[in-house]
Amino acid sequence: MMIGSQNYSWRQRLHEIIFEADTRAGKIFDIVLIISILLSVIAVMLDSIPEIHYSSQKTLYGIEWFFTIIFSIEYGLRLISVRRPLGYATSFYGIIDLLAILPTYFSLLIPGSQYFLVIRLIRVLRIFRILKLVQYLNEAKVIMRALKASRRKIIVFLFTVATLVVIFGSLMYVIEGEDNGFTSIPRSVYWSIVTLTTVGYGDISPKTGLGQAIASVIMILGYGIIAVPTGIVTTEMTRASADKISTQVCPACSAEGHDIDAVYCKYCGHKI
Repeated sequence: MMIGSQNYSWRQRLHEIIFEADTRAGKIFDIVLIISILLSVIAVMLDSIPEIHYSSQKTLYGIEWFFTIIFSIEYGLRLISVRRPLGYATSFYGIIDLLAILPTYFSLLIPGSQYFLVIRLIRVLRIFRILKLVQYLNEAKVIMRALKASRRKIIVFLFTVATLVVIFGSLMYVIEGEDNGFTSIPRSVYWSIVTLTTVGYGDISPKTGLGQAIASVIMILGYGIIAVPTGIVTTEMTRASADKISTQVCPACSAEGHDIDAVYCKYCGHKI
């Protein structure tokens, strides 16, 4: 029992350092990790410049393998510290961590693939855990939950907008015709989208009075349409903002988004 308890305590400690920033060691680990990520991305970007590549090729190559080894060790420690390694490996961050180290190994077989290492920049998302600005983390969770809750309404809204741009585009194709730049319905739909979203590139414009009148209606309608998804998401955000979220990560399934007073993971039931 003593050996098992010691082993669990070691893994638990490792999990706290790697996945959370509640301790000094955890903050230092994440800060060093993010600095390494940024430096490795800078090295890859510099290596893409021909002058620097040819003058410092060996140095940059050594730097890249140095960071790759560090990230490989870090990835291995993450798998060791969780109770379900496969669950973490197939999670969003687990896949990103793996993609951050594979290109360098692939470069041994496929020259040039190391430039895909810029994907490491995505891992800087962990900076929210380091800053420990819980209010910002909570707001990010609120936005995600609001978008998820309003996805059906937004899909219906987008379908309505798509229907309108097809109708308006088809009308403009008939009214304006090829002589005025509306050479096809798809091109006319493109104009309709640009006009409805109030972007207005100006590469195509109506010349007839009726076409300009319809364009005016589309422009005014565009301002009203912009407000619709904002209202939908805002309503869901108001509902979701009442729930508070902690920064605790489940050591078993690596799930996040638990309530502040949660004792057990709401996904797998493991104690957090």
